[in-house]
Amino acid sequence: MSYHDRRQESRPATGEAPFGLEEVFFSRTDNRGVIQAYNYVFHRVADYEAEDLLGMPHKTIRHPDMPRGVFQLFWDTIKRGRLMGAYVKNKAKDGLYYWVFAVVIPCEDGFLSARIKPSSPLFDTIIAEYEALLEAEQHEGLSPEDSADRLLERLQDLGFEDYEGFAAHALAEELTARDVGLGAVADPKIIEFRSMLKNAQDLVQETGELVREFEAMRTIPHNMRVIASRIEPAGGPVTVLSQNYGTMSRDMAEWFSTHVLGEKSNFAAIRGTVNNSMFVECMARILIECDVQLQKERQAIQGINMADERKILGKLVSDQRANARAGLVEVSVEADRILTACKVMHRHFLGLSLTRVLCKIESARMAAEGEALATIIEQLGAFQGRISSQLSRIIALATTLQRVNPQIVIIPT
Repeated sequence: MSYHDRRQESRPATGEAPFGLEEVFFSRTDNRGVIQAYNYVFHRVADYEAEDLLGMPHKTIRHPDMPRGVFQLFWDTIKRGRLMGAYVKNKAKDGLYYWVFAVVIPCEDGFLSARIKPSSPLFDTIIAEYEALLEAEQHEGLSPEDSADRLLERLQDLGFEDYEGFAAHALAEELTARDVGLGAVADPKIIEFRSMLKNAQDLVQETGELVREFEAMRTIPHNMRVIASRIEPAGGPVTVLSQNYGTMSRDMAEWFSTHVLGEKSNFAAIRGTVNNSMFVECMARILIECDVQLQKERQAIQGINMADERKILGKLVSDQRANARAGLVEVSVEADRILTACKVMHRHFLGLSLTRVLCKIESARMAAEGEALATIIEQLGAFQGRISSQLSRIIALATTLQRVNPQIVIIPT
């Protein structure tokens, strides 16, 4: 259907406003949310006269079904200069509604928002969450701030560490569902980012388990010293060896925790960096589609220079993809840090293994307590085996992330 035909299409008396899955619409506001520019699709879906939208507060199209907490979170985020993505239900002039997934980015002393039609299974979940949140606002008297906090808590219950992680996941889900709905090929960049994200999540889990292994085994050298104390002076060498083992393993755990998980490391932020890069790449795709649509529309709107708006879109795409590439470089650097840490730990492990062998030799010389000591030494062997396996998995994951190619977000020419 041509844009001319769309202009003439009939609208239903009630329900949802016509908004195609293949369409993208945008609007640009000043920093107060007053509309400065928009495209023809926005005008058509919202059912306002084209020129009437200029200078209108964007909140005019806000639907009463939307929880206030969502907009509180929305404005808190973009006023900090951060990117934002959210499901929003809007109200057209004729009373019809339309859902969008909106991405918002600061620009030109204001904000630009591009929207697509949501269609993923996650969308149904969010509708239910919004309904529950709206009911809580109405019946519990939640302030917008409290409502925003309630929403963040619910997102954590759904498995999202923070809102940024949710927004990146949701946007990727919507673009994937949209590709399926339009019969398009799956976006290879989204597939690549999701693979990176899984590796980053697995890396966090494996590293946390490694540190917990070290913490759990701290009682073993202590038990060795207790047994050795019963057989003094014969147990003297075992006491020294157990002290060395305990000190070395503690130092290794603390070194790894400090240099890999510590405050000076960005390791803990790897997952967030991947999420942010994925969100930016998905957002850039929408902005590019919006630019393409502007070229196809060829609908002049009085007071709006579409050539200038396309330049703004192009600069946003370029700037944000540069940020995404920088984020991927950061991921590679941190993965290299982890690989270095693992190599250091492997060298330390040679010392631990030698200490364990010496303890085993000493235990063989003891008649009464040797068997109990041998059991503890076997526990040390099992511990070292688990640590070695975890180190191997961490190295494999870190190597994969280290090889991340920042060029996956190169701007197509």
